[in-house]
Amino acid sequence: MMSVKGGKRSSVLENGDKVETGMPGIDDSALASAIANGEDLGPFIRAAFESGKPESLVHQLRNFVKKKEVEIEDLCKAHYEEFIHAVDELRYVLVDADELKGGLQEENFKLQEVGNSFLAKLDALIEAHGTKENLVLAIESLRICTTVVDLCLKINEDIMADSYYPALKSLDILERDYLPQIPAKAFRVLLEKQIPICRNHIERRVSAEFNEWLVQIRSIAREVGQLSIDQASSARQREEELRGRQRQAEEQSRSGSREGVYMLEMEDLDDDDSRLKFDLTPVYRAFHINTCLGLDDQFKEYYYKNRQLQMNSDLQALSAQSFLDTYQTYFAQVAGFFIVEDRVLRSAGGLITNARVDSLWETAISRMNVVIEDQFSRIQTARHMLLVKDYVSLMCVTLRRYGFQVGPLLDVLDTMRDKYHELLLNDCRKQVSDVLANDKYEQMVMRKEYEYQINVLMFNLQTADVMPAFPYVAPFSATVPECCRVVKTFVENSVSFLSYGGHMDFFDLVKNYIDKLVINVLNEALLKLIKNPTLGVSHAMQIAANMTVLERACSYFSEHAAKLCGIPMRVVEGPHGALSARAVLRQSQAVAHEQMLKLVKSKVDEFMSLTANINWSPDEPPLSGNEYLNDVTIYLETIAETAQEILPLDAFDKVLRGVLTHISDCIVGTLLSQEVTKFNVLAMMGIDADLKVLESFADDRFQLSGLDKIIGASNLRTCLSEARQLVNLFLATNPELFLNPVIREKQYNALDFRKVLVVAQKYRDLPERFMSPGLPSSLGSWGYSPKCAHLFIL
Repeated sequence: MMSVKGGKRSSVLENGDKVETGMPGIDDSALASAIANGEDLGPFIRAAFESGKPESLVHQLRNFVKKKEVEIEDLCKAHYEEFIHAVDELRYVLVDADELKGGLQEENFKLQEVGNSFLAKLDALIEAHGTKENLVLAIESLRICTTVVDLCLKINEDIMADSYYPALKSLDILERDYLPQIPAKAFRVLLEKQIPICRNHIERRVSAEFNEWLVQIRSIAREVGQLSIDQASSARQREEELRGRQRQAEEQSRSGSREGVYMLEMEDLDDDDSRLKFDLTPVYRAFHINTCLGLDDQFKEYYYKNRQLQMNSDLQALSAQSFLDTYQTYFAQVAGFFIVEDRVLRSAGGLITNARVDSLWETAISRMNVVIEDQFSRIQTARHMLLVKDYVSLMCVTLRRYGFQVGPLLDVLDTMRDKYHELLLNDCRKQVSDVLANDKYEQMVMRKEYEYQINVLMFNLQTADVMPAFPYVAPFSATVPECCRVVKTFVENSVSFLSYGGHMDFFDLVKNYIDKLVINVLNEALLKLIKNPTLGVSHAMQIAANMTVLERACSYFSEHAAKLCGIPMRVVEGPHGALSARAVLRQSQAVAHEQMLKLVKSKVDEFMSLTANINWSPDEPPLSGNEYLNDVTIYLETIAETAQEILPLDAFDKVLRGVLTHISDCIVGTLLSQEVTKFNVLAMMGIDADLKVLESFADDRFQLSGLDKIIGASNLRTCLSEARQLVNLFLATNPELFLNPVIREKQYNALDFRKVLVVAQKYRDLPERFMSPGLPSSLGSWGYSPKCAHLFIL
């Protein structure tokens, strides 16, 4: 380091001379060391100039030079001889060097001569090597260009052959691997322009094919939907056949029969999807090509929007045509659309998502619900509504197989069941009205077995398991089988509408609708008919008999409904399966019986009016009764025979008891009437003869009809008790016994003593024993005996 001090400093040389440094602040040893070491003298110079005395630095440097010269001189003096000797040797070396230089020049000249020939050859070799490299480069360029041209030819061939994916792959290879290597700039620029053009051309060709597919798929989808629905219909028919065979096997098993037992075997059915052939190649190709072009998202959106537009177009109901003419095409189109979409979803590799398909389905199902509700509100026939509902349910079955939720559609169909059944009830009301209007109300005569089967066995109306002899006279008229057919068809249509819907167990619904039909339609029509004032007795009796059979047919109606609904017979046989209509029909039978009895009584009144012609004061008793009784007896025989054939025993009993009681009342009423002012014992004997005939009739019918076998049943002659006891009283030898309460209760319990005395007032031919003294003068003025007076007092 340099030391800086104030003042001047002096140096002493080796010879003793003193040297002034003349520069304050700079150490001579430091400067000498810096010079010896070759260090930078910049700091010393900078310090000199900063101090303002550069002369001192120059002086100091001169001193340093002098000092070194002295050192050199001393060194030379010390090594003078050696130096001289070295110079001599150097002179010898210079001589040798000159000789060597001459030899080197000679050798160099020779080498130059040889090298020139070699350089000429080297230049030729370099030139040949350059030529070779140019040739190799040219060959490589030609190879690349040839390969590129071949690849371009292949691309053109693929495009012409509609092999767009290989063409795109070749374009990618051409652009990625070969285009940077093409040496010809013009050719490379040309290809750079043509590659996008080719890709655009492929994209346009693929889009054109896809657009053409969009046009064609609408008609194809309609055919696909129709075929799928037809397959669902065939499967449903097979299922119903299998169910029918199963029910038949169950019935035979229950009956213990071992003949004809069915073994239910499922057939090996081909996959229905294999028959649904439609080409999705344009879709796959378009999506794949657009994916290769990096346009997959755009194509997905394009596909979705176009299919959405097509669906909206398909869902528009054709207002120009009747819905009943186009509903199959409408629903087949919708079914085919979503079958195609399901296939695209499962096989197109992400072209459309589940969420978008579900969105399309939700839109479609909401639009279809509106269309169905609107069109069903316009349909006014049950048959058309059933046809549309069946087709819609088949479409639902078809689409459910592809995973679509069809519950809302089935719910809409369920909301239409009440309207459908109202229309169906209106149709049945017309049919029942026509059946009742066209019936002659005569017992059906069946001359052949098949007639018996279709009119009796079909509806379980037989009263015995044995086939009757033919011709067979049924207890009902043509109304019964015809109405049963109406109800049977109603049940089948009802089950057909309610089946394959939202309800799995709809037997109760069917049963309720059957009750409505039987109660509100059939029963009301029969009641209206039975209350017709112009109705004859025979017709009324036949209607009452028909009601009895129809009540029994209610079991068949519920059983038939249960079979169609797949309900076990044990359920139907219990209280759960009974129809409420059966009790209503039973009540209506009572009304019919009352009306029939009213008509019979009215007819009897016509015959009993002939009692006005009776001679109540004859001179001789009539030998065979009064003349009116012949007509009454004939009518009673006719009524009894008909009633016994067609009416149940309780109804038959009610009719005969009612008419006999009415005849008894008529006889008593005649005696009580003002038209009969007096009668004698001979007239009473004629009434006695009439009663004997009626009692004989009552006894015969009581025996022949089987009423005597009913426990607790009283004889029919008891219906004539009032008239019989009245006649017995006036023909008795001891009529005063009537005054005895015990005897009166035992022999005359049916008599009202007031009626007895009214009749007794008209009995003019009383014997003297009936007279007694002590009666009021008013009675005595009538000329009555005392006994008659006692009766009058009673």
